[in-house]
Amino acid sequence: MRIDKWLWAVRIYKSRTQATDACKEGRVKSGEITLKPASNIQSGQTIKIRRQGLYFEYLIIELLEKRVGAPIAEKAYTNLTPLETIDKLKGIQTLSASFYTQRPKGSGRPTKKERRQVDEIFEDIENEES
Repeated sequence: MRIDKWLWAVRIYKSRTQATDACKEGRVKSGEITLKPASNIQSGQTIKIRRQGLYFEYLIIELLEKRVGAPIAEKAYTNLTPLETIDKLKGIQTLSASFYTQRPKGSGRPTKKERRQVDEIFEDIENEES
């Protein structure tokens, strides 16, 4: 089965195009091998996906041909991502949300200066990961 189709079917990506683009950009790996969109996968294989500067690791349990509901999709893989990575992601989301909630409501989009500050925070987090 194709990796891009599986990533879409188990709801890791919202669209098949996003899954294909992630593969083309080298964000999906099996071991040290970068997977292309048409790469075949098997049950029992471990894959790593880079999203938001963090690596998420999944063990493929079941190959699904069609997109299914979230409860069924969760049974098709096991999330092997370390807890520290998940905590970093929650920290990033909290930091991002707190930055935007501190702005007065109705003040419009962030200024260029504010946007640069947010970008610096995310770059620092990504550099820690590398």
